[in-house]
Amino acid sequence: MGNNAGATAGGGAIYGLGIFGALFYFWQQADGFWEHVGSLFEAVFWPAWMVYRAFEAIPH
Repeated sequence: MGNNAGATAGGGAIYGLGIFGALFYFWQQADGFWEHVGSLFEAVFWPAWMVYRAFEAIPH
């Protein structure tokens, strides 16, 4: 039986790049300690929110 792990690894890599890109962007925009803490939270959940909005835009 074949192993399809490679097909799912590509999606994880793209999601990971989205997290690092969001972290880079939000970290630069932050000024204080709590804004930097918030940027970590935003970086983790922003790509998931973008995927949700993309699926929401697809007509039923």
